Amino acid sequence: MLKYFRGSLVFTLVCLALGLWYGWSATGSISATLRMLWIIAVLSILEVSLSFDNAVVNATVLEDMDEIWQKRFLTWGMAIAVFGMRIAFPLAIVAIAAGLNPFEAVNLSLNNPREYERIVSSAHVGIAGFGGAFLALVGSKFFFDSDKDVHWLAWIEEQLSKFSRIAAVEIALLLVTMFLISLMLPDDEALTFLVAGMLGIVTFVAVEGISTLLEMREETARAHGAVVSAGLGGFLYLNVLDASFSFDGVIGAFALSNNMVVIALGLSIGAMFVRSLTIMLVQKGTLAEYRYLEHGAFWAILALGAIMLLSARFHIPETVTGLIGAVLIGISLWWSVRHNRRHRVNPG
Repeated sequence: MLKYFRGSLVFTLVCLALGLWYGWSATGSISATLRMLWIIAVLSILEVSLSFDNAVVNATVLEDMDEIWQKRFLTWGMAIAVFGMRIAFPLAIVAIAAGLNPFEAVNLSLNNPREYERIVSSAHVGIAGFGGAFLALVGSKFFFDSDKDVHWLAWIEEQLSKFSRIAAVEIALLLVTMFLISLMLPDDEALTFLVAGMLGIVTFVAVEGISTLLEMREETARAHGAVVSAGLGGFLYLNVLDASFSFDGVIGAFALSNNMVVIALGLSIGAMFVRSLTIMLVQKGTLAEYRYLEHGAFWAILALGAIMLLSARFHIPETVTGLIGAVLIGISLWWSVRHNRRHRVNPG
């Protein structure tokens, strides 16, 4: 098992070394530096605990990709996760919301972290609408599937599978949900929420469309005898999915620190371990061994999407978000083990 996490451990040491250097350079105090390192460690653990369902869902996509794209997800995808979501994304929010250029946004994050935190947090309604809508559709796609023949919560999943025969029913349900939530918001926030949610829907459709087109091109190339390195469509999908999972973690991290460097280092360590966990799930065939684990992960995604949408109006602690996902995945794992015992299936 260590081989899957060797890169993550090295990455952790590098990040902690950078945290040590930054803490000492910024404060000149041993106690303050140690405090920063502690927050970095807590943030990394929090990211892993909140993103385990992300790892399981990523594995369902990644297992259909070539090994070269699996490696690119771990390398290129990590660069996108670290520099894109943990650094560039909050800076972009500040730059747009405050009318600053990128350099001024960086200066604000380093020299006035409280104002930086306030501006990022003020964008929560839009983030909740976009991320919640995208994740809700990711989860819905799994259950609104007429070809799905394995059901965990059968009394619910069988009905959802039947309703999938109605074209775009999941989008209709999501739009109604978004409209009902918007009625509880002030007019300006309601507009922001609805526009962001519709952009989340458009993004999901666009990513699905791009993935389908790429897969069609790859199938055509194979039919003509060409050697194809499949996976670009899945790679794009995974990175957008990872970004949606990251919204809550980036915003929630401000509960522990408003220092951009500390947040970026802590969340990046967690993101790296989630990727390593994803690769392990794929290569060990865990999803095939435990038949309901995938179901638990997608129920967790639906729950996270619902929580993000509701968080536009209600404050929901990050611990609740993490616990719901962990409980759903834990129960689905236990249910899978029970199924294996009843049918005398030996994992591995």
